[in-house]
Amino acid sequence: MNFTEKYQSLIVLTSVFIGVTLGQISFFQLYAEHLIIPFLMIMLTGVFIQIPLSDIKNSFTKIHFTVASLCINFIWTPLFAWALGYVFLRETPPLWIGFMMLMVTPCTDWYLVFTGISKGNVALGTSILPLNFILQLTLLPLYLLILGGSVITIDPISLLYGVFLVLIIPIISSNLLRRLALRFKNDAWLKEKILSKIGLNQMIFLNLAIIAMFASQSTILLDHPKIMLILLVPVLIFFAANFVIGQLVSRYLKFKYEDAAAFNLTTLARNSPIALAIAVASFPDQPMIALALIIGPLIELPVLTAVSQVLLRMRGRYIRAYS
Repeated sequence: MNFTEKYQSLIVLTSVFIGVTLGQISFFQLYAEHLIIPFLMIMLTGVFIQIPLSDIKNSFTKIHFTVASLCINFIWTPLFAWALGYVFLRETPPLWIGFMMLMVTPCTDWYLVFTGISKGNVALGTSILPLNFILQLTLLPLYLLILGGSVITIDPISLLYGVFLVLIIPIISSNLLRRLALRFKNDAWLKEKILSKIGLNQMIFLNLAIIAMFASQSTILLDHPKIMLILLVPVLIFFAANFVIGQLVSRYLKFKYEDAAAFNLTTLARNSPIALAIAVASFPDQPMIALALIIGPLIELPVLTAVSQVLLRMRGRYIRAYS
């Protein structure tokens, strides 16, 4: 893991602190909100240029792995997240929506880092990435309208505008940049000069967006200091339950350890940047939704670190079972 991967939680927490501090200055608080969406659009362009959608066919080389992970990520998880929100967050509907948005978007990058740490099958985990990406972009607006519509009033036009602004434009931009790079250079140049450096730039613009967001909404956060504690219980229950379910499914399908580790992490890790961008663009008058999507990963990343260590401890048991 490089520095930004290893200390992502600390970096995000530092950005939150910087944002809240700058938010006490009226100039920053007034203008910061205008910077959030541009920073997120630049960040997501970097995310999308790395995802090889042409490789989507690789998702079906191991059909059991693919079908099982899709069922957990896109059928079980939305229903489970809604139910957890109902139990723990129904008194704070914006947090409920933010929690659901976080949980229904499978990760498209960091889970591979933790798959590698746990000595899982990174290639298999990578194979599901393009399909997860396409499905979450397609289904997230539907989840919000169907499940989220029972929590707060959602304007479909605002939602579609938000999706267009922070998803469609970055997807088109990233595709054009990739095509231009391949036309005037080659695939090796693209990987060496662009893709190898995007991870750091992606982290920079994500944290700039977080600083701007907390600067613009510092008053709300200071008025609700218990947000993180409110989210802690449902987030931990989500990860604990899905870890157990992932293990049970892996054993039922007789996955070897490397495949089971990849399966666990692709059904656990969440994609907060995409959900955050949609929340900011679609719900500008509900800042607590976006705050939930920033606070959630502060809990998630230490959990994924712990999960990778637990998986490593279980490795010997899998090897003995399938030797």
